[in-house]
Amino acid sequence: MTHHLDILIIGAGISGQLAAREFHNAGREAAIIDKSGPGLESSWAGGGILLPIYPWRQAPAISELAIQSLKLYPELSAELLDRTGIDPEWQPCGMLICKTPDLEAAIDWCGHYKVACQTTIPAELTSALTTRFEQPIWLPGIAQARNPRLLKSLSAHLSQLGTQFINNTEIEQIDIVNRRIAGVKTRHGRFAVNELVVSTGAWTSEFLNNLLPDWPVDIDIKPVRGQMLLFDAKPDTLQFMALDGDQYLIPRRDGKILAGSTVEQAGFSKTTTEQARDQLYRFATQLLPTLKDYPVSHHWAGLRPGSPQGIPYIGRHPDLENLYINAGHFRNGLVMGPAAAQLLADLVLQRPTHIDPTPYSPNRTR
Repeated sequence: MTHHLDILIIGAGISGQLAAREFHNAGREAAIIDKSGPGLESSWAGGGILLPIYPWRQAPAISELAIQSLKLYPELSAELLDRTGIDPEWQPCGMLICKTPDLEAAIDWCGHYKVACQTTIPAELTSALTTRFEQPIWLPGIAQARNPRLLKSLSAHLSQLGTQFINNTEIEQIDIVNRRIAGVKTRHGRFAVNELVVSTGAWTSEFLNNLLPDWPVDIDIKPVRGQMLLFDAKPDTLQFMALDGDQYLIPRRDGKILAGSTVEQAGFSKTTTEQARDQLYRFATQLLPTLKDYPVSHHWAGLRPGSPQGIPYIGRHPDLENLYINAGHFRNGLVMGPAAAQLLADLVLQRPTHIDPTPYSPNRTR
């Protein structure tokens, strides 16, 4: 049986779901197909800090998407809560960066992007933490979202809008006619499409190479494992996010505190390790000693879609007219998600883009 779809998005993570919302708002309907279910990979596993780690040290292309997303998140979160009753727990709790040796670059970045920052740190922020502060900086407006609840709310909202989720279904074949995707085949039947979007996260390079071997594209996305711990703390144990070196603590509204994260080259393995657990536990309890009083309730791993410089690929396949890619966001899938989906929709729908698409082109030179 052949099913006819307007836009088919492969991958039900944050990128795929936000893209479906953008298409719906533009009057186009997108279905989402996934080998498992909505939001079960890296979108779920991350911490939810809505700012790249040390953004002034990263490529400007990352900042452009992140800053545009920061403008979109308050309205998005309010809409999801209003429509579904599921709170994504977007909250601008602020982030304290304990060590900023490149403070001048940080201040310049904040000034350029109009991000509030303070170098005189209120005593109540530093008193709870045990670390050596080196030119700390306080970003009071930086927010977080609770990944699982954001995804649950977004999935519920898309279902309300009539978005079709095709879960537990793998693509077995992609049909091409005259340099266009004609449809995809699965064990549940064939789906004829007008446009196809690939948002398969860490699996994107493997997916494209396996299913389109005669249409190679230089997409370099590799899995990068990250492990995290969750402490079952009480509310107000920590009221702001704290970044110390390459690791961080994130307090949730109910008091639970995330400690993250590792950056590991482990292929597609999502196995957790005692070494990582010990490392994260030691970091967390040294930075916030009161965490020794609370149990670790969860330890998990996710696979980030690593890409050169962490810059995602967003745009049309160089050789296939109706195949688009939105993948490779590395550690910043949630951070860049709304703006990346907006840019993708602009390109598919041939609208003026909100930001310059050139740095994200799948045909770019690395």
